[in-house]
Amino acid sequence: MKICVIGAGSMGSGFVKQFATAGHTVCIASRTAEKARTLAASYPNTTVVEPSAAADADVIVLATGYGDAVEALRALGDLSGKVVVDITNPLTADYMGLSIGHVTSAAEEIAKAVPGAKVVKAFNTLFAQVLADGPAFANGAIAPVFFAGDDKDAKEKVASLIEAIGFKPIDAGGLKNARYLEPLAGLNVYFGYGAGAGTAVAPTWISRAA
Repeated sequence: MKICVIGAGSMGSGFVKQFATAGHTVCIASRTAEKARTLAASYPNTTVVEPSAAADADVIVLATGYGDAVEALRALGDLSGKVVVDITNPLTADYMGLSIGHVTSAAEEIAKAVPGAKVVKAFNTLFAQVLADGPAFANGAIAPVFFAGDDKDAKEKVASLIEAIGFKPIDAGGLKNARYLEPLAGLNVYFGYGAGAGTAVAPTWISRAA
């Protein structure tokens, strides 16, 4: 599968590492071109492209901050029918709260701004360190990736990517449920930074059923 990662920051770098290592063809579109070139040179089947070329990918991973998300996606051109993975969280400046919520979410606002794109919320509850280091935790636990969206085929494609890099996909329902996933990410940020747990933590769901 051809995956284009938008952004070459800590999350973008983790995606490039994981997808390239899993054997996918990866392209990077970033406003920090030198950083993107250095990242691309570190992994096989990875190139840097202009934003206009990113829309040729099978899946576009939006690895920017929420404030930059819409501008970054619009720079790609027509995204009708394209699968867009939104990993953003609308965090406040101190990272201890959300700037929007309850009646909408970052994912829903992004979907409104790029009509025609098949937006799937995913990976927003993972710290960059967890993404880069991989899914394995203590005692055989595997970090989950919750994903939510309104298009069945797009969700199946994203679930297959989650599985391909070793994480556990958990279907969180329709895109509206990003209203729950984004506060969950905020709580994870609190545990990581506010409570001093560090960034090698991830939220999970457990079940008594086999």
